[in-house]
Amino acid sequence: MTTTTIVSDLFLTDSFLIKGEVERKHARLSQVLDEHRKFFIKVRNATLVDLNTCDRIQTPLLHVNTDEILVAHEFLDQAGDAQLAALHRDHKTVKVRVFFTGHLNVEVGGECRPGAYEADDRMTRRFFVMRNPQVRGFNAKEDSDLKLLFKLPYVIVNKARLSYVYDFNE
Repeated sequence: MTTTTIVSDLFLTDSFLIKGEVERKHARLSQVLDEHRKFFIKVRNATLVDLNTCDRIQTPLLHVNTDEILVAHEFLDQAGDAQLAALHRDHKTVKVRVFFTGHLNVEVGGECRPGAYEADDRMTRRFFVMRNPQVRGFNAKEDSDLKLLFKLPYVIVNKARLSYVYDFNE
């Protein structure tokens, strides 16, 4: 039997689901990742869940290479965030399905701003937000933490890890 740990930040890599709190987070996780200038981001009180075996590793501090992140998520109360709601109210979204580089055959379908995945997107640099994601490509087994990935309202996607994008609107 597995237990679910309460955390604020979640990262999916080729090998692990990583949960914890990003150290010195001064803004929303999407902005922190997009503007992060170092190779590694520090995650406090980290739990790593192996995607193949569901084995767990817990550590007080983990340095995560930002290039290894496929998707991320920040757990927060979106209902009370009037600024976030206003920001996305008038934004047009398109349906896309993205596939990642690496040995894990992960794909995520959902909605994003048109061209958000492109290098020349002026609103984001390295990461973009996808709403209503549908994650596929690995077996969550009966692990409650891995099953979280199938219930998220949005994910933050690493553009550099994308190998293919299917834009349903082009």
